[in-house]
Amino acid sequence: MGISVEGANKCFGDFQALDDVSIEVPDGSLTALLGPSGSGKSTLLRAIAGLETLDAGRVLIDGEDVSRTPTQKREVGFVFQHYAAFKHMTVYENVGFGLKIRKWKKDKIRARVDELLNLVQLPGLADRYPSQLSGGQRQRMALARALAVQPQVLLLDEPFGALDAKVRKDLRTWLRNLHEEMNVTTIFVTHDQEEAMDVAGQLVVMNQGRVEQSGSADDLYEKPANEFVMSFVGEVNRLGDNFVRPHDIEIVRDRDDSTEEAMVQRIVALGFEIRVELVLGDGTEVWAQLTRGELQRLELQEGQIAYLRPVQAKSFNGAPPSDTSGASTPQGSADGGDAEVSAAV
Repeated sequence: MGISVEGANKCFGDFQALDDVSIEVPDGSLTALLGPSGSGKSTLLRAIAGLETLDAGRVLIDGEDVSRTPTQKREVGFVFQHYAAFKHMTVYENVGFGLKIRKWKKDKIRARVDELLNLVQLPGLADRYPSQLSGGQRQRMALARALAVQPQVLLLDEPFGALDAKVRKDLRTWLRNLHEEMNVTTIFVTHDQEEAMDVAGQLVVMNQGRVEQSGSADDLYEKPANEFVMSFVGEVNRLGDNFVRPHDIEIVRDRDDSTEEAMVQRIVALGFEIRVELVLGDGTEVWAQLTRGELQRLELQEGQIAYLRPVQAKSFNGAPPSDTSGASTPQGSADGGDAEVSAAV
């Protein structure tokens, strides 16, 4: 089922949590609401679930206006960050709780719970209590419970936020595979850009209660609509009025008209990637992403003077950034914004 939110507004006292928010979530898609804390993403998710009532605007599920429809009638599964498990119930009882409330017969509940525990890779754990599970196992139990009632829409609020990095990465892969198998329209909230780009087919970037941009990870990374999206989706350096990705900074040993002098402050090896932190003459700190081979070729050392050449830059002030030859040659603009792009040829 596709989801549409049209002109959503929500205030909590003087705080504007949602400010004229409109989004489209295609049927069967996996969409991430991405943004910093307080950007409105969880409020939007709760409004879709029916857990918050909008001051203005509406929510449509499969083309039907459900803005005043109670949560239990929206056919929505909701998973909170902290699982909200019933501690006194076993895994089996937690997963089957919604079915019991709906007065399913015991044999059908047993069959459905067994099916879901296999699906979420928790076979043989039906008789354990939540306290006997790892964080990743509790999160999969919460997802099984949400899926038990066969929702048309699955909503996940920071589902992996309470887990360590390794477990989060494993669960991201698992969620992506589960979505492909279940094909349930899914929206999840996260402030982790890597998580959103890894899992979701569509990203909706929010800030201060508004949608800044929506699209694929490539769209947002390559064609950001404004400075906020450029800075929030992926690493970026600011050089004057220009924004430059770390992998778009070339380090050379010799000065020319297209370079800027910098001192190497720190070199950090991160597996295959090398992070080179530098400081410009005016005190601006930047960093460049190199491979090990590039580092060896340049023979860089901390404290050494090097020269930086932006290979590609973006500007959002209406003025085109300078390319590596020193000329101002706009190559294009970001969708939804006035960003100019300059590329070395």
